[in-house]
Amino acid sequence: MLILGDSLIELKKIKDNSIDFIFSDPPYFLSNNGISCKNGKMVSVNKGEWDKSTGFKSDVDFHKKWIEECKRILKPDGTIAISGTYHSIFQCGYILQELGFKIINDISWFKPNAAPCLACKNFTASHETIVWAAKSNSSKYTFNYDIMKKWDVSKDKLNNQGKQMRSVWSIGLTPKNEKKHGNHPTQKPIELLKRIITAATNKSDTILDPFMGSGTTGVVAKMLDRSFIGIEKSEEYLKLAKKRIESV
Repeated sequence: MLILGDSLIELKKIKDNSIDFIFSDPPYFLSNNGISCKNGKMVSVNKGEWDKSTGFKSDVDFHKKWIEECKRILKPDGTIAISGTYHSIFQCGYILQELGFKIINDISWFKPNAAPCLACKNFTASHETIVWAAKSNSSKYTFNYDIMKKWDVSKDKLNNQGKQMRSVWSIGLTPKNEKKHGNHPTQKPIELLKRIITAATNKSDTILDPFMGSGTTGVVAKMLDRSFIGIEKSEEYLKLAKKRIESV
């Protein structure tokens, strides 16, 4: 099910205790008129109006509102994974703990082909953090340990097949063949979602993405035979997600 609308409104319409797993890639609020590098060229970091900060307190209030709704709709044994950079992930991590979630892991998504730092005033940003948390300390959450131990990590030099999967994942930026239906500025690679969804869910589970974007979560949910609910406020991106999911 794909829903066009504001997640702060649409989440309120979902039943209590009805979702098995949530993957959320919320606004990072990093569109501050800075610069980045893309294909060897200097480009703006601005993603859109939806990614512009209106101040620390406002950003925190926004994250708390949607995370509160996610806790309400998660099943007692459900989990949530939130992705972010330092612009947002520490706020989300604090709020998760404040609301009584149990943090299971923080996963570092290392990008071996990340863009260089043009300003040369700080370390090159080459990772994002995913915080994985259970609804409560008493949650009997899903973790498919044996499947992840056998995962094909041939392109991931930080993990070895047949050994415990570590919490640092080396996965390249979204390849061009995953953008053939259109572009989204924060599209996540399929491999990233395949790992976290396979690890944290079972077949027929219901997965929700409250900030669906180009629909990678829905694409992987369909690949892995899970039910999917996606919320997206941009009609353009919802249409893109629909095309991608239907192409699976």
